Amino acid sequence: MQIISKNKFIRSLILFLLGALCVLGFAPFYFYPASILSLIGLFYFWHQDYTSKQAAISGFIYGLGLFSTGIYWIYISLHDFGNMPSVIAGLATFLLCAFMALFTALVGAFSVKISKAQPPQLLISIPIFWALADWTRSWIFTGFPWLTMGYSQVPHSPLAGYMPIIGVYGVSMIMVLIASLIGFWLAKQPATLLWKRNTIVLLLLIWVTGSLLKLVEWTTPTSEPISVALLQGNISQDIKWSPEVAEKTLSLYLQMAEASKAKLIIMPETAMPVLSSQIPQEIITRLQTHAVQNQGTILVGAVEHDNDAYFNSMLSINGSKLEAYRKSHLVPFGEFIPLKVAFGWIYRDLLNMPLSDLTRGSIHQQPMSIAGEKVAINICYEDVFGEEIIRQLPAATLLVNASNDAWYGQSNAAFQHMQFSQARALETGRTILRATNTGATAIIDPHGNVLAHAPHFTETTLNGTAQGYSGSTPYVRWGNRLFLIICLIGLSAICLPNFLASKHKTK
Repeated sequence: MQIISKNKFIRSLILFLLGALCVLGFAPFYFYPASILSLIGLFYFWHQDYTSKQAAISGFIYGLGLFSTGIYWIYISLHDFGNMPSVIAGLATFLLCAFMALFTALVGAFSVKISKAQPPQLLISIPIFWALADWTRSWIFTGFPWLTMGYSQVPHSPLAGYMPIIGVYGVSMIMVLIASLIGFWLAKQPATLLWKRNTIVLLLLIWVTGSLLKLVEWTTPTSEPISVALLQGNISQDIKWSPEVAEKTLSLYLQMAEASKAKLIIMPETAMPVLSSQIPQEIITRLQTHAVQNQGTILVGAVEHDNDAYFNSMLSINGSKLEAYRKSHLVPFGEFIPLKVAFGWIYRDLLNMPLSDLTRGSIHQQPMSIAGEKVAINICYEDVFGEEIIRQLPAATLLVNASNDAWYGQSNAAFQHMQFSQARALETGRTILRATNTGATAIIDPHGNVLAHAPHFTETTLNGTAQGYSGSTPYVRWGNRLFLIICLIGLSAICLPNFLASKHKTK
């Protein structure tokens, strides 16, 4: 161990590989112990009397391993489908990974610095700062909380039992606390039997409590399940918006919808590759007629044009009634151009992405009344933001996510995205229906389990039933506030002794 600690190259390689190992906890692998073991390795180094600078460097290297392995598919989106030159796409992907790794570096630097006066405080500061870093990534620059550590425990780990109470960032905190305790034990080899015994008791208590919480039914069924059909057209992204393909795509989704007898038929995000006003009236009429025959509703993904603004929308077709949900959390550089004056040239000269300057929908949209259920819709990566999903709860009895992850090719992105939906199911105690273009199309129960999953990159319809639920989990009532309160208490417990100690020294 001493050789590893002193040899910078070996240490850096190990840290990078530890970050890469962490990805095994996320979909499609779902091997949640790997993420905990990965963190234990990182914290083993941090507990070895590191300086703030050393902790920052090691955290950055670990973060590079984590994100370069976990979100490599950004390159596919930029190069393969955005037509960005390979060198620039590779550089952009690396810079994004490096930016994400800065958060891990800051966690190490702050944790060590604030705990230097009393080293055992590092046990508390690491999980608090890590969880706060994951939370900060969810809103800074409109947010990109991909690979938030808590997701790696969904749905199989006992720690997933805490999800309905304190959400994914709270699970991150608990998970990192476990790894920090074990990392401290390995690095410091505490001699006192009392410390070892208390640590084992605490770890068992956390694990057993999580297991018991997974048995709790936070919500209750509303009525009989309804029949659902999730349409997966499998339209390749590189031809999706081609005018010569549009007519075939419209015909395909019409045929798939008319072939289903389900009360709720759901198409993916922007399934119709034309503006909603340009969808032929014959198609609208046939969809309305079919919805009436089924005594149900058809949800259609399309782009709306209204008063010189364009919206990424899901249209509800139910007889003569037409409602729309408009996406409110847009993807920067994908659906809107931040700081157009500075970055507009990227779209003019480097990228070929259609509809890259959309308008946000309202954040106060309400669930739709569909087939006897109150359905809350979200589009694409909106379901990565749990605090936004609960805006339509507890009124909503069923959640629907319409996505198009074809941008990322045959990578892990679609599986990771589905895992985030599994976390939303746990947080809200609701069934989630995912209709996607190429995958992952799935039905997810309130415990985060995938009940049905369509094969990826296949033209198919996933048929099944969906149970509506009523009631509120603690997370629905509190959102991230409970998690933030815990962090505030923990920070106070760390900072107050340091403050009093500094005041004592000055006297």
